[in-house]
Amino acid sequence: MTLLAIVVALALEQWRAFEWRARVDRAYVAYVRGIEQRLNGGTLGQGVVATAIAIVPPVLVAWLAWWIANRIHPAAGLAVDIAVLYLLMGFRRFSHAVSTIIVALKGGDIVAARRALANWRGTATGDISSQDVARLAIERGMIDAYRQVFAVLFWFVVLPGPIGPVLYRAVMLTASQWKGAAPGEDMSALTRSLLVFGRPARKLLAVVDWIPVRLTALSFAVVGDFEDAVYCWRTQARSWPPAYGGETRGILLATGGGALGVQLGGPMPGVDGEPEPRPDVGVGDAVEAEVLPSAVGLVWRALIVWLLLVFLLSLANWTA
Repeated sequence: MTLLAIVVALALEQWRAFEWRARVDRAYVAYVRGIEQRLNGGTLGQGVVATAIAIVPPVLVAWLAWWIANRIHPAAGLAVDIAVLYLLMGFRRFSHAVSTIIVALKGGDIVAARRALANWRGTATGDISSQDVARLAIERGMIDAYRQVFAVLFWFVVLPGPIGPVLYRAVMLTASQWKGAAPGEDMSALTRSLLVFGRPARKLLAVVDWIPVRLTALSFAVVGDFEDAVYCWRTQARSWPPAYGGETRGILLATGGGALGVQLGGPMPGVDGEPEPRPDVGVGDAVEAEVLPSAVGLVWRALIVWLLLVFLLSLANWTA
């Protein structure tokens, strides 16, 4: 049933993305911001209580809906699983965004490529080169593929029903809203308060990320250049600054760059136009536009590996 739910949800999402998905995310973000406005007194204890209030209700609602459906009929429980995965996974958004950038760069339309990247990232890109567009697209693609596909699938397999996917997405969205100042922004009293208040949510995200991010990186290594990927993972991942995602992103980008044989990271256009210093990760040459299809292929191959592992686990449970 687990594998069937995953395959059906992926097929539905590739066929037609859930149009209200962004609205659901925005509604939850508004809910989280409302909790922060009411409870944020700048203390750790308030952050713990607020994190529980933000995350527990949607998880309980998802579990209750699945439990009732499963009591009615296992097929109804399967339908709930598929619906939740269809709602929460976003592989199509990643693949289609990269495809749009690839087409623009192949056609020599750097303006369209920048616009597509800016719409995807939600921030202006400035007059960056085609190499920078490709590099930032690969980085965003690997992060999105992990956040919206691999981590969601991991927790769906580990926890019963839709509890895992809802838990992960709730934790991830909550931590992203309570992270404090972005790189390059001034550290005001409000953002300092938010740093303390949001620490429990960020710590919880680090906990739920610990295993799936390493499994995702391992799958990148298996389907890419294994030796270079493992080398970059071991020597570069921890150098990634906390302000840019810390070790979680460092593991993904270092391993992904090593698996592809390209360099990621490096200076990135900042909010004030000045380049933001980031370490170089990966090995080999600088990213060119021609590498983008290889990056998409790397993620697809890793996803196939995950599906094969889920199939083998399901087969073992059936024959046990």
